[in-house]
Amino acid sequence: MSNEQLGCTEDAHMEVGKSKLTARIFRPFYGLKILVRTWRSKFPLASFITSRIMTMLVILFILGWALFALMALAPGDIVDQMMQQQLMSQTESKGGSERDNVFSEEQLAKMRAEMGLDKPFTVQYFRWLERVIVHHDLGVSLISKAPVSFLIKSRIVNSLVLNLISLVFITIFSFLLGVYFSSKAGTRTDLAATFFALFFHAFPGILLLILLQLFASVSGLFPVTAYPDFPIGEAPVKFVFSYTYHIFLPLFASFLGGIGGTMRMIRSTMLDQMGMPYIMALRARGISERRVYLNHAFRNTLNPYITGSANLLASLFSGSLVLEIIFSYPGIGRLMYDAVMQQDVNLVLANNMFISALVLLGMTISDILLAIVDPRIRYGKEG
Repeated sequence: MSNEQLGCTEDAHMEVGKSKLTARIFRPFYGLKILVRTWRSKFPLASFITSRIMTMLVILFILGWALFALMALAPGDIVDQMMQQQLMSQTESKGGSERDNVFSEEQLAKMRAEMGLDKPFTVQYFRWLERVIVHHDLGVSLISKAPVSFLIKSRIVNSLVLNLISLVFITIFSFLLGVYFSSKAGTRTDLAATFFALFFHAFPGILLLILLQLFASVSGLFPVTAYPDFPIGEAPVKFVFSYTYHIFLPLFASFLGGIGGTMRMIRSTMLDQMGMPYIMALRARGISERRVYLNHAFRNTLNPYITGSANLLASLFSGSLVLEIIFSYPGIGRLMYDAVMQQDVNLVLANNMFISALVLLGMTISDILLAIVDPRIRYGKEG
């Protein structure tokens, strides 16, 4: 046997050995892949929910890292804010004539070290994650020194109540008006409704809130604040009526801002469905127009609304920030604004992560509802 043949034989043996080693290394991954395929085929919806939850956790992880990076890039930090407040209070107490150094550089460095602000933002973020995951502790506010979980718990309920009430009213009236005006397509009533829907959809929300607050101040018919001045434990029944009275104008502004786009979407979806061949076949079979609208075309309008409902809820939460500031509503948006202005890292991060988790959870629930409503959608089946 020649040297070339011996060399080829040795190369072939080496390739076989490498392939066996590769197969041995990746054998557990092949088993995991088969297990995942079996899980997806037997439990498609459960596997879809699991994958969405894992995706949600990855998005939340990246979002938290990005928030820490943004807070690190912002000029100054919470120690600088505290120093400025001390200087202002000292200046006011001395009549503005003297200004002494409240903190030395060593004291400022010590304060940053105690708060963990002297470390890179990535280290700060992983320390925060360790505290949350291992000890289930969101930390304390760097300004008020109160537990972050207590501050969020006391505000998130108010924001959830306000936004869920808005979502319910927008949903009910959008479907009623959208289905009704789709049956009046091309008429003057439909044109007027489309005009007002476009007008309120394009109208600046902050300007609408300011105008409504000016109306409340001038007329005296409604309060300029959106929350009663006594706790619910003092008089629960009276609190419910007072709360309804206080949130009427903010709720009305949120309703006008959200119904325009949703109603137009449902109206256009209904018109698209009414032009489908299956609608013509149903009419040819002599089925009443009411049944065609409500039993067939209306059901297919649920798909785009369920898909967009999570985005609608997210827009309501983002819009409630301005609402809560203008009407002095004690919600999560106003708490977030104060935390950002004071650069309270723990409070900002916990607020953002909580709201983002709610929005992502809403998107997952909307996908599950979409699979339940539309029998054509099946998750986990390979075509």
